[in-house]
Amino acid sequence: MTELPRENVQSYPRPPALEPVPQRIIIRLGGVLVAETTSALRVLETHHAPTYYLPTEHIMATLRPVQGSSYCEWKGVARYYDVLSGDTIAPRAAWAYDRPTAGFVGLAGYVAFYAAQMDEAWVGGLRVIPQPGDFYGGWVTPNLNGQIKGAPETKHW
Repeated sequence: MTELPRENVQSYPRPPALEPVPQRIIIRLGGVLVAETTSALRVLETHHAPTYYLPTEHIMATLRPVQGSSYCEWKGVARYYDVLSGDTIAPRAAWAYDRPTAGFVGLAGYVAFYAAQMDEAWVGGLRVIPQPGDFYGGWVTPNLNGQIKGAPETKHW
């Protein structure tokens, strides 16, 4: 197990920062390995759990594009995917920025997954808990301190 340093989400920057992740990331769905990498990136933003992005070449599941998109003032337009793994389909469970803004150009070719829709997700041997709520895709690990945005009463701050 890789030890993660203590971090306070309230001290994460705004605008957000993009940084490499040295720990191994593992995701499973339907009892099948969806992705495994030591080449992930993460976005850190004030009051958010980190959002992890994995290179597409390390994703074993099928990503099926779905209709609709969303817009992030920092990263640009996101498109969404159903994740197909074995006989399991997780609807609208992943997203990517095909043409991210200049500050996040490193996200091109990377995909993020909603931990809540996966059977399990791991960062450096620590099991992930989904960020509260149903909008944000951050991954909560035991090393995080501070108030994490996402629950209904935190949606607009």
